[in-house]
Amino acid sequence: MWPESSEKKQPLRTGLTTGTCATACCLAGAHLLLGNIHKTSASVTLPKPKGASKHVDLELKLVEHRGPTTAYAETIKDAGDDPDATHGATIWVTVSLVSELGIKFCAGAGVGTITRSGLLLEVGQAAINPVPRQMMSEHLTHLAQLYQYTGGFKVTIGVVNGAEIAKKTMNGRLGIVDGLSILGTSGIVRPFSCSAWIASIHQGLDVAVANNYAHVAAATGNASEAFIGEYYALDDMQLIEMGDFAGAVLKHLKKSPVKRLTICGGFGKISKLADGHLDLHSGKSSINLPKLAHTAQRLGADNDLVTAIKACNTSLEALGLCQQQGIDLAAAVCQDALTFALTTVPNSVQLEIFAVNRQGELLGRAAGVAP
Repeated sequence: MWPESSEKKQPLRTGLTTGTCATACCLAGAHLLLGNIHKTSASVTLPKPKGASKHVDLELKLVEHRGPTTAYAETIKDAGDDPDATHGATIWVTVSLVSELGIKFCAGAGVGTITRSGLLLEVGQAAINPVPRQMMSEHLTHLAQLYQYTGGFKVTIGVVNGAEIAKKTMNGRLGIVDGLSILGTSGIVRPFSCSAWIASIHQGLDVAVANNYAHVAAATGNASEAFIGEYYALDDMQLIEMGDFAGAVLKHLKKSPVKRLTICGGFGKISKLADGHLDLHSGKSSINLPKLAHTAQRLGADNDLVTAIKACNTSLEALGLCQQQGIDLAAAVCQDALTFALTTVPNSVQLEIFAVNRQGELLGRAAGVAP
């Protein structure tokens, strides 16, 4: 479990990606094989441009020979203050010296394999993303030159209990089976940046398009996803765990266009989209009760109801007051959300907005096509 956070405001700690951890293990293993040097820590150069001339030091938990031409190293991933599923996981690497030139990457236990097209890697490859591959390749190439080694390397990366940890991620839906992905574009995990989630949203859209799905549904939570998945009998590959990142879905349609997109979320989240927000997190946007009151007034609400809505504690409370007087606030909010969302998607995209309650029951919907 994550430790309880302090009540005092303090800077959030950055962390390190699984790619950075794997690179540190690669370095330690290669030093042991090529120079018989036993490392207890490793200094990793981060990817350019963000990592230009910047290094991070990682403590190594274990480094040892596993044969005359193979070394093993492991480290514990520290994700800082980011809510990362792999925080505290043991990342391990075996490095082997081989006669074939180049560097071959393999998936060990706990690292997944690509089974669907549309990702950054080909089907059948180990789920070790391009930037981590580049980081390890550059570090190993540098060491080979340092030790005047002219052969190649086989690098196998694993994560202890990775298959179990992967169940907490979107890997299965993306077609990454049997484990986690080795990730990282900057080498650093920035707390609460949620970059990994947004990357998964983009990957989900890419995979759906690559597999010729014309209709994709993005949901803000479990109840909304369960509803929309059943409503349209959608395959898992058609469902995107959007969370609060509506903008990540809508903007990515320019790169991975689908013919039809359905956004389904709780009434409060959809009301934020209707208010012109693309980040629906409470830290980035708030429920606009005065606007809900104005919308109700537009639909015929009297002054007493308008005043009551402005004094509500939640959007659902405001919705309940409107329902008591036969005013369809949910449908109007969905329509306003649709109107705003259509301004951000490519032409001809068929867009739908659904609002559901906490029980996953339909409250309202709207549909239209981007001009």
